[in-house]
Order: sequence, then structure tokens, then C-alpha cells
Amino acid sequence: MAYILSLDQGTTSSRSIVFGKDGNIVAQAQREFQQIYPRGGWVEHDPFDILASQMSSVVEVLGKAGIRARDLAAVGITNQRETTIVWDRETGKPVYNAIVWQDRRTAERCHQIKDSEETVRQKTGLLIDPYFSSSKIAWILENVSGARQKAEAGKLAFGTVDSWLIWNLTSGKKHITDRTNASRTMLYNIVEDRWDPDLLKLFGIPESMMPEVVWSSEKIGHVTTSLGLEATEIAGIAGDQQSALFGQLCIRPGDAKNTYGTGCFLLQNIGTQFVLSEKRLITTLICSLDKKLEYALEGSIFIGGAVVQWLRDSLQLIRRSSEVNQLAASVEDSDGVVLVPAFVGLGAPYWDPYAAGLMIGLRRGTKPGHIARAAEESIAFQVADVIEAMDADTKCPFKELRVDGGASVDDLLMQFQADLLGVPVIRPAVSETTALGAAYLAGLAVGYWSSPEEIRKLRAADTRYEPHPGQPKIIAGRARWKRAVERSRNWHEGDE
Repeated sequence: MAYILSLDQGTTSSRSIVFGKDGNIVAQAQREFQQIYPRGGWVEHDPFDILASQMSSVVEVLGKAGIRARDLAAVGITNQRETTIVWDRETGKPVYNAIVWQDRRTAERCHQIKDSEETVRQKTGLLIDPYFSSSKIAWILENVSGARQKAEAGKLAFGTVDSWLIWNLTSGKKHITDRTNASRTMLYNIVEDRWDPDLLKLFGIPESMMPEVVWSSEKIGHVTTSLGLEATEIAGIAGDQQSALFGQLCIRPGDAKNTYGTGCFLLQNIGTQFVLSEKRLITTLICSLDKKLEYALEGSIFIGGAVVQWLRDSLQLIRRSSEVNQLAASVEDSDGVVLVPAFVGLGAPYWDPYAAGLMIGLRRGTKPGHIARAAEESIAFQVADVIEAMDADTKCPFKELRVDGGASVDDLLMQFQADLLGVPVIRPAVSETTALGAAYLAGLAVGYWSSPEEIRKLRAADTRYEPHPGQPKIIAGRARWKRAVERSRNWHEGDE
């Protein structure tokens, strides 16, 4: 029996998951890797840590599943998206650490070119922000000794994490990315379907650094290294959020999902027409089986599940992330405590890189449980802000919210989300839909599955959280949240 393997390279860990024909998980393995914080607002990874953790998880998962590379029909790859790696084409060595999507070091550079934002939006669907790859590449070229000269000579390659993995899996023969990842660089014209020369010039980036762009579901070549996957076909590539959208089978206009990962990402399929948001959401390319440009509106929240890691690592209120639910459930509510986790600024719909994290409403009787509860509620409140903006854009209010990602298994959080939104929250039986989407894309490309309709028939039943709207405490909590967000955004005012 053949299987599909997904490489799910995330912000804090690398995972490998083996899926069977029914779309259920056969085995999975996960390896965390080091987070590097050289300065305030800077976030980096060692690219070789990314590669090593991903490949060690492959070896582990194949062992757990009791299979070999020859038992795999294909490999799909999904990845943290805007994270930027630049490496030497001759040596294969990075010229600098990976600059992570959360990194804010280029905020001033982005502010200086705000006059170009409308042009950038019309070409890429994006707002000018340090979140995206373009300013990160420019920073490397401007600050790493010799990088500019090598880039101009065609000796450097840029890639998001998918490109870096594929380069290494194919022994440097394939320098590629797919359209969903390309659309996150702020350099790819998602209307004309090409690297945009005007945007490359705006950021001072040679086009020779850019990878070839392919579709998300197509055969792109075999693994040629001896890292446990030799001769396996690579056939699916997608940025993590577009992969999750496909994993939820949101393939029709109007379909939407929210992923609760390190950040939270709400995407709604809007079809083949390029549309710009009026509420500071972004427009992005999604996976297309028909090899045509298809789009989604997206609301990107920078700190979702990462707030739980903060409780664990910085406040040390819990020893393991899995303990947060029990701690939050130890109290009836947050008792007026509000936490705005703007540790790296605020994403959609505010796009404020200067917002600061804030916790307010503390009293003499405040307990760790109240802080944990406020942390969980902060995730749901941010999602509600994005849905409010998306409803205003589409003029078609959500009737339900499909959810996935690590935090979606938290029953307390999901019920609070349903109560807050006043619509059902629906979680699939396999909540790891980011990895599942990459598996679907790869499997469809090689004929492992014949169509999305076949996949839909094989899926297990969902879990539904029905809302209990109109609760006074939730309404009051939402109002307190709004006020706290404004304080968070104004915190830097008056600083010297």
C-alpha cells in the first residue's frame, strides 16, 4: 500500500506526517529548533537547523510508520511562508540566518516607501510591511559583507523555506517555489503572473536571485539526496496557510478557514477575480488544480499560539504548552484581565508594526488562571477583528468558521470563539490540515487521489461547536479588548 508524506516546516518546529488513502494520519514526528533573537524585534533561524530538524523528522516518521521511501507515492511540502533565506549557489551555504516572517527590523525601510503602497497593492495584493520577504532580502544585500556584489554577479539565490528544502533535496538542481509562496514576497505580480521588474527595482534586488515559479500541484522532480527520501517524487508545494485552505477543501468561492498556529491566518476563497480589500486585508494567490490564478482574502495575525509559548517560556506559568487549557479552565473567566499580544506589532486589520504588547485589568486577586484565560481569549478576539473586516469587505457575513491548527484542539478556546462570533465553529477530524493540504496536492498530482470529490467522500465527520451568543460577559470583554488594542497602538507615542 502506498502512502503520501507531508513535510510541514513551521516557525518553531519541523514535522513530517505520513497519510493513508483515507486522509488519516498513519504516523507523525516533530522536532523543535532554536529561535534566535539577536535584538528586540529581530527573529532568525539557522537554515541548517531548519533542514536538519525537517530531515530528522522524516527518518523518525518513516520508522514509526514502518515504511521506506519506496512505499511513498509522493511528497508534499508546506512551509512558513515569508521567512527569507539567501544562499550561495556554488557552495549551497546561506550568507546569513533565515530572517523570519515575524521579524520587524525593516519597519523603517518599509515606512520610507509607503508612498509606493498603492502601486504595490495593485501588483501584489499586499500592504507594505516588514512581514513580507522583499525588505528582508534587501536588508541582507545591504548589510552582509559581499552579498550585493555576489547577487549582482548572479551567484546568490533567494528562497522561502520551500525553496531551501527543495534545493537541498534535489542536490541544488531545482531552485523553485510555487505561486502561493511567490505571492508572499511582495515581488511577484499576482495579476500578470511573474516576478515584477518594477518591484525588484524598488527594493534593489536582482531578478537572477529569484526561483522558478511552478503550480502547487504538479510533479517537479525526484529527491536525489540520501536523506531517507531518495527517488521520491516531489509533487505538492504550498505556503502553510494556502495549504490549510486546500486541506479544508475550501475550493469554492466563499469557502473560508482559520488556522490557529504560531500566528492565526484567516483565508476566504474569492475565486478567479483579483479584488483588493477596503479593510486592510490582503489578497493572495491560492492553490489551483486547474492551473489558473485563483485568489483569497487573508487576515494575518502575528501572535496566535505563540502567546501560549510566551506563557511557558517567558512567564513560566506552565511547563508545557498543553497545560494552558487546564490552567485557563481553573477559573470561570478572565475576571477583566485583557492581554494584547502585540509582541511583534499587530497584523490585520491594523498593520501596526509599532504596537506593543499590553496586559491590563490586573487586580489583587488576579491568578495565573486569569492570565492564561486572557491569553486564550486574545487569540479569539484577534480572529473576530479579522472576520469583522472580511464581512465588511465581502458584504457576505460568515455563516460558519472552519478551523484547524494546533490550538484548534482546545475545546475551551473553540467554544469561546463560537460564542464570540455567534456562528458555528467546525473542526475536521484531522486537524493537521496544513500538512494534509500538501498531501492532497501531491497525491492529486500523481493520481493517488482522482479528484477533490473522492477525497471529500473519504473524510471523517467534523466536530461542531454551536454558539451561545449574546452573553453579557463576552460582550463586555469584546469592548474591553477594543479599548486595550487602542492603548497598545498608542503606547509608543511620546517615546524619545
